[in-house]
Amino acid sequence: MVPTAMTGPTTNGPGTGGNVTNTGEPLLEVRGLSVSYRTLGDTVQAVRGVDLDVWPGEVTAVVGESGSGKSTTAHAIIRLLAANGGIDAGTVRFGGRDLTSLSERELRTVRGARIGLVPQDPAVSLNPVKRIGEQVAEVLRIHQPARRRSASTEAIAILDQAGLPDAATRARQYPHELSGGMRQRALIAVAIAGRPELIIADEPTSALDVTVQRVILDHLQHLTEENGTAVLLVTHDLGVAADRAQRIVVMSEGRVVEAGPTRDVLDNPRHEYTRRLLADAPSLATARPRAAVSAPSAAEAAPLVEVHNAVKEFRLPRSAGSARSVRAVDGVSFTLHRGRTLALVGESGSGKSTTARLVLRLTDPTAGRILFDGADVTSARGARARQLRRRAQLVYQNPYASLDPRFSIGEVITEPLRAFRVGDRASRLARARELLQRVALPASTLERRPAELSGGQRQRVAIARALALSPGLVVCDEPVSALDVSVQAQVLDLLAELQADTGVAYLFISHDLAVVRQIAHRVAVMRAGRIVETGTAEELFTRPRHDYTRELLAAIPGGRHTTAASEPLEAKEHA
Repeated sequence: MVPTAMTGPTTNGPGTGGNVTNTGEPLLEVRGLSVSYRTLGDTVQAVRGVDLDVWPGEVTAVVGESGSGKSTTAHAIIRLLAANGGIDAGTVRFGGRDLTSLSERELRTVRGARIGLVPQDPAVSLNPVKRIGEQVAEVLRIHQPARRRSASTEAIAILDQAGLPDAATRARQYPHELSGGMRQRALIAVAIAGRPELIIADEPTSALDVTVQRVILDHLQHLTEENGTAVLLVTHDLGVAADRAQRIVVMSEGRVVEAGPTRDVLDNPRHEYTRRLLADAPSLATARPRAAVSAPSAAEAAPLVEVHNAVKEFRLPRSAGSARSVRAVDGVSFTLHRGRTLALVGESGSGKSTTARLVLRLTDPTAGRILFDGADVTSARGARARQLRRRAQLVYQNPYASLDPRFSIGEVITEPLRAFRVGDRASRLARARELLQRVALPASTLERRPAELSGGQRQRVAIARALALSPGLVVCDEPVSALDVSVQAQVLDLLAELQADTGVAYLFISHDLAVVRQIAHRVAVMRAGRIVETGTAEELFTRPRHDYTRELLAAIPGGRHTTAASEPLEAKEHA
């Protein structure tokens, strides 16, 4: 029998604490929902017999990997499926009405007015040619005609409610003028403008830093507590679900495999898939360092990369009364040894990626010195710069954009070898097969195109390409942030194994301290272009010295559940 989410309301509040109690009927009842997509000559079953309930004033989280059917389920509820998608069976009862039987005209009275949607990607979900305030006011004009005259003024109040600072100014701005976190809060404002009873939040924070993520989730939680709004939270991050949801529904391959109160699911998972998700979630798993912690050998003791007081300034467009440049990197110094991993962590805009570009000599420093294997490469040009390129490689953040879609995988991996004229065609192909084996992909992958691979497979190919020239240094720029937790775990294990086998050094760029703890030997915390704290991963997590480091640690999802789980039994019973 497939587990369902049909049991009665819970009495625990957000995540693992609180005192929310609901009685009566659920606000949303989904029964036997099945959804399929028509493709050329085939039909793909995306959702199979899903049951779930959402109660007023509560957060229900639907978790699972990409392709598990989470987002399809959420979009099917409000019938916003792609043109080739359709509901094959089941009912979706909301406020006593079956939404699957409503006409498109009747649905328009529900969408926006009674059910709000917070999409995943604000970059494509907001209208780029309309000001933010106009997009919020549009909801009021459509769904609440009586408020048309005051819509523009009320839009500012709603933006303020959604947590946007200086809401009156933001209302006059266009989406491209806002940060990612601000755009996400604008989407929340659009979703709550009609004062809906239910908000469907589809991966609302997956692309945000942990500190911004916490702010966004705090606002959603505030809405449930203040207005009694229900939230259906779609996420692949069990840490987020642990902190914010009263109930968790676990989906795999289009089916619900487990459901129940949050603490029951996390503390006593019944299904093997749930146990695997918990083991792979960096923020919930017991600290399991993948990096070797033994003392470095004599060869490893010599520094590979040395950065001394590096500065990078970027010029700004001239305007009256404004600064002419911005200092993205401000006096950064660190040392990276062979066979070791140094992680640079911090929020977006802290200078992490710019620092990495300086090390790779992809941009010129304004001041400071950069040494690679004892040689000063600060101003390297021509043959010297090309030699550095051969010994230092890069793994990009997005495996979907970093591989040339026109190339076969074999061509992708052998491209660096061709560029540096290493070997002949036969030897390059042999090297590609060897690298695929090393990253645990079959040799048949050589003939495939990037579009035919999953995100995890593409990132493995990117790592294989980076290792083609046997570099001493690989810069990993957010290499797992776009991947599901189980695929993240596989890639991190792979990086640790390759380091143990080859002695390669990693400069690991990340905003996720939970991931960093598992892969790094040393960690440097960056803020506003400066390193504010440096230490071993264990020191940083157990004895952070800087307030900003403590703030980053506090923002890691799953902290509430971890704290609750570690409480003495007597304290839990008393609570």
